[in-house]
Amino acid sequence: MQTLKYTLVDVFTAKAFGGNPLAVFHDGSGLESKTMQKIANELNLSETAFICPPQKPQNQVSLRIFTPQVELPIAGHPTIGTAYVLAYLKMLPTQDGINEWTIEENFGDINVTVQKEAEKIIKIEMIQPLPVFGETLTRQALVADLLSLPKSELDFRYPIQTVSSGLPFLFVPIRSLAAMREINFRTDVWERHFSGDPDRQHIFAFTNETEEDNSTVHCRMFAPAMGISEDPATGAASGPLGAFLVEHGAVSHMEEGLYTIRSEQGIEMGRPSFIDITVVKKKQKYREVKIGGSAIVVGQGELYVP
Repeated sequence: MQTLKYTLVDVFTAKAFGGNPLAVFHDGSGLESKTMQKIANELNLSETAFICPPQKPQNQVSLRIFTPQVELPIAGHPTIGTAYVLAYLKMLPTQDGINEWTIEENFGDINVTVQKEAEKIIKIEMIQPLPVFGETLTRQALVADLLSLPKSELDFRYPIQTVSSGLPFLFVPIRSLAAMREINFRTDVWERHFSGDPDRQHIFAFTNETEEDNSTVHCRMFAPAMGISEDPATGAASGPLGAFLVEHGAVSHMEEGLYTIRSEQGIEMGRPSFIDITVVKKKQKYREVKIGGSAIVVGQGELYVP
């Protein structure tokens, strides 16, 4: 038996049992991909991350990320959560102030910053790949059926559109917070009309109405293709969400070209999550998209692998 140590961390929250839970295995070197996948399926969290040695000597670590069903090329809450664990357990040296690391993921090198003050980890930020806008979906009645909502509850001010920063999501604007609470995701509709299209498999619904006064947007995400019925916090979708809101004039800039957005998610699941999104767009070009938030360690454990 091989004993694998892991840390359980809640991401995009400062309170235990909020946010999105993540298991971070301290040493995934030597594990086969199929073993990592079996472990992720066993734990049955939205994602499970495995820290491995970097392939490039100038980088800090390499990271493998798995949902219960598939390996992901890039993901937000595993990147943020793993960086928090690396700092919390002092697996990488950190100093007060801003620490800059590069984490290798299957998509490529991902830059993260760890803000630390008086030995406390304040915030982790991740620079995401620049957004790529896909086609719009005009079958509004079909999307309404997918969410078990009347068509009138869609927000017709904005398109239904795919946006990707390494992983595509189909963004569905919803008119009200009340409608968001009434969503009942229909897997039968998804299987017939969405499951075969990788650009439209992952469904991200949002509204400008929010529960918290300091939030900008209220969100829910459904990803049966990943083995995730609903996700409490989706970092990989949050950068593209910010770009979508900027692109379609749903948010105003704080200063010229700089947009700061706070997303709330997971509230319907009883796991409130808050993701800070920063978008820089100048001269009609996106210059930077990053997400950030806090995390909290809630446990540690061992898993025995034959």
